[in-house]
Amino acid sequence: MDLNDLATRNGEWLRGDGSEADIVISSRVRLARNLADFPFCSRGGELEKREIETQLRRTITEINAEKPLVFFDVGHLTSLDRQFLVERQLISREHASAEGSRSVAIAPEEDISLMVNEEDHLRLQVLHSGYSIRQCWETINKLDDAIEEKVSYAFSEEFGYLTACPTNVGTGMRASVMLHLPALAMTKQIDRVFRALQKIQLAVRGLYGEGSQASGDFYQISNNITLGKTEEEIISNIEVVVPTIVNYERTARRGLIKENKQTLHDRVSRAYGTLRSAQTISSEETMQLLSSVRMGVNLNLIEDVGIDLINDLFIHSQPAHLQKLEGKELEGEDRNVARASYLRRRLAEGRTNGEKRANIDPSAQ
Repeated sequence: MDLNDLATRNGEWLRGDGSEADIVISSRVRLARNLADFPFCSRGGELEKREIETQLRRTITEINAEKPLVFFDVGHLTSLDRQFLVERQLISREHASAEGSRSVAIAPEEDISLMVNEEDHLRLQVLHSGYSIRQCWETINKLDDAIEEKVSYAFSEEFGYLTACPTNVGTGMRASVMLHLPALAMTKQIDRVFRALQKIQLAVRGLYGEGSQASGDFYQISNNITLGKTEEEIISNIEVVVPTIVNYERTARRGLIKENKQTLHDRVSRAYGTLRSAQTISSEETMQLLSSVRMGVNLNLIEDVGIDLINDLFIHSQPAHLQKLEGKELEGEDRNVARASYLRRRLAEGRTNGEKRANIDPSAQ
């Protein structure tokens, strides 16, 4: 696996298939784990981090011998490559900016990534397109069990898995779904939904997780508490809430179509026209315009572009991806000009080969 090769295709989270993929972009489960015989990363020295990295690399290689993961030494990657992995949701922003010995192991399909020496010694992640939170849990649980057979995790009979941040103590699990909610944002219902989620101890974050802002009407919904709850309780809570939010978004889309289809169509068409003709455009504006176009495609308001192409553009127009595709580093306005040129070229091509249409709610037409 070569990072330059990854730039020409979509990451797992934007492949556009799976259940409810028009609204549920992806499902993810993360587990935080630490080795019993070492201090937390924030207290350990470089020598200890190297020992942790060596031990976990050996263990991960052994248990994945038939389907090997590819290791990247994050500390030796360029800043562009680290940002590229963040954009693909394969490492966290904290892992990219940390110091010292650290690595990531990635499955060729990009559905599994294991971060070594992030905030915790090991962060396991399973990521699937669409609504498949239970499938993610089943996969990561097997992987976690296989690792735990070979290493000793820091574990307390009273508190559960011990982690660097107290909010992760217990199961060490963060289960999340990424939702595309443009209609709820347009109808100003999104804050009401978020307040309801906070009351049941679910967190709302932006595209790149904790501390990030919502971009392109993408929102991550995840559990806030790990201590005192079982993994099954966390997954079940997500499974109860997500279909409700999906129904709210579908209802908002139907309302927009029924009550003001002309205004909605105008908004979508203007966004599409701007993307097809802009001579310079920022990443932030691109995300917002693509959000409107993506909804328009799913509602059949735009017919000459496929949803898979729009999903491509969401990731490929990001700063690191764009520079990978251009084959050179670009600063400021040069990057905005290159992004506009790339968008014009791709949208002029129309539907991509092998297009996969997302699930469309027939009653929304």
